Amino acid sequence: MANTTNMKSLAKDTAIYGLSSIVGKFLNYLLVPLYTYVLARTADYGIVTNLYAWTALLLVLLTYGMETGFFRYANREDYNPKQVYRTAFISLLTTSTLFAVLCVLFRQPIANGLHYPDHPEFIAMMAITVAMDAFACIPFAYLRYQKRPWVFAALKLLFVVLNIAFNLLFLVVLGKNDVVYVFVSNILATTIQTLCLLPFCLPKGARFSFPVLKDMLRYSLPLLVLGVAGIMNQTLDRILFPYLYPYEDAEAQLGIYGACFKVAMVMMMFTQAFRYAYEPFVFAKHKDRQSVEAYADAMKYYIIFSFMIMMIVIFYLDIFRYIIADNYWEGLKIVPVVLWTYIFQGIYFNLSFWYKLTDETKWGAWFSLTGLAITLVLQIVGVPRIGYLASCGSSLVCYFCIMLLSYFIGQKKAPVPYDLKRIGTYALLTVGLLIVYYFCRWYLTRCQLSIVNYQLLTMGIGTVLLLVYCGIFIKFDFNVFRYRRGVSANS
Repeated sequence: MANTTNMKSLAKDTAIYGLSSIVGKFLNYLLVPLYTYVLARTADYGIVTNLYAWTALLLVLLTYGMETGFFRYANREDYNPKQVYRTAFISLLTTSTLFAVLCVLFRQPIANGLHYPDHPEFIAMMAITVAMDAFACIPFAYLRYQKRPWVFAALKLLFVVLNIAFNLLFLVVLGKNDVVYVFVSNILATTIQTLCLLPFCLPKGARFSFPVLKDMLRYSLPLLVLGVAGIMNQTLDRILFPYLYPYEDAEAQLGIYGACFKVAMVMMMFTQAFRYAYEPFVFAKHKDRQSVEAYADAMKYYIIFSFMIMMIVIFYLDIFRYIIADNYWEGLKIVPVVLWTYIFQGIYFNLSFWYKLTDETKWGAWFSLTGLAITLVLQIVGVPRIGYLASCGSSLVCYFCIMLLSYFIGQKKAPVPYDLKRIGTYALLTVGLLIVYYFCRWYLTRCQLSIVNYQLLTMGIGTVLLLVYCGIFIKFDFNVFRYRRGVSANS
């Protein structure tokens, strides 16, 4: 009964946060075709891909684990939540401002080091944008702590709408098909979002505390190592590619890779939405005796829905590919690999709470460093030989390995009764359905069909296979949202 209520609450919050994450990123899909169709060269999109990868890494550095540290200490009875928030707020405001000032002052040397010597303005705009994003993470975390998902979603969507509007204004209405206006649009939208966020989250009723900051940093700094290694596992392929790929078309190949990566982003949207709801849920439920059972259920349903989303993207890839221009389609072969990578990444995230709740965050750092070593070696060896195929393959191997490490060590340190039998059944079912689908595609290529008939038949087969999966889920596992052990959720 109680656990059913927990799953309903988690599902509800995931849906609301998904309004900002899934719907917002879906709207951002509009920018992918815009960039690939409007920007003159695939190399231009390669610049966007490369600098946004740096932005993701810098964002982790500038938040230095304080978001998770805030949730940890705000939920402890011996700490004042308002004081924890104010301390984190001022700390991030100070470090983010300092970072932005230094990057603006030294924009030319940084631009030289990143191989953009003619565009130091890219560096200045990127630094200011990432500084505002880093500072805003604590106010957004406070909204989640206060259980105000609608405000959170509205402000996140505001950024998306503004960013799209500015891109359309510059690239379409004014005809400014220069990559610089991608960054101009981003900084304008981020500035407006930050200004709108402040009235909801300015700290009140408590003072900054150095002892609290010391405690939070002691907890959070190992998470910084974890976060840096983790985000490098996600972005190192796009950061290092221009340095490792030994041919003149490196930026063009990176543009193709980055655009095709976006096709698989629907899986990342789901993972991110789940994360926004799951993190405060886990820390709040840690005091509950039934929390372990709730974690197990959350893992199972995350995996079930992840497999479903993956099959949707693969079965309807002939539709999803129109998100990008046809001169990028040669890279679509990486999409299934990227989808599996996102699934392993999401499972690893779910597993990671055993060391966060036991304050053994050093394990997270070790896992991420292990993954980073795997990624780095595979990219150094593979990228010069097979290009971006090595980039996506290294991420897959990385997350698969650290997922297994986290599971086996976590079950010794803080065991959770995951339903491995049911999870394994769905994994085998998914693999089996994918094998059937690819066999049918292979067989149909041997038939003399027109392209349209071939695509309609393959999507029809995919639809049938997807209905089989959904039917099995509804029959055996959908009832958790209504009943638990035969007890009505409304009783």
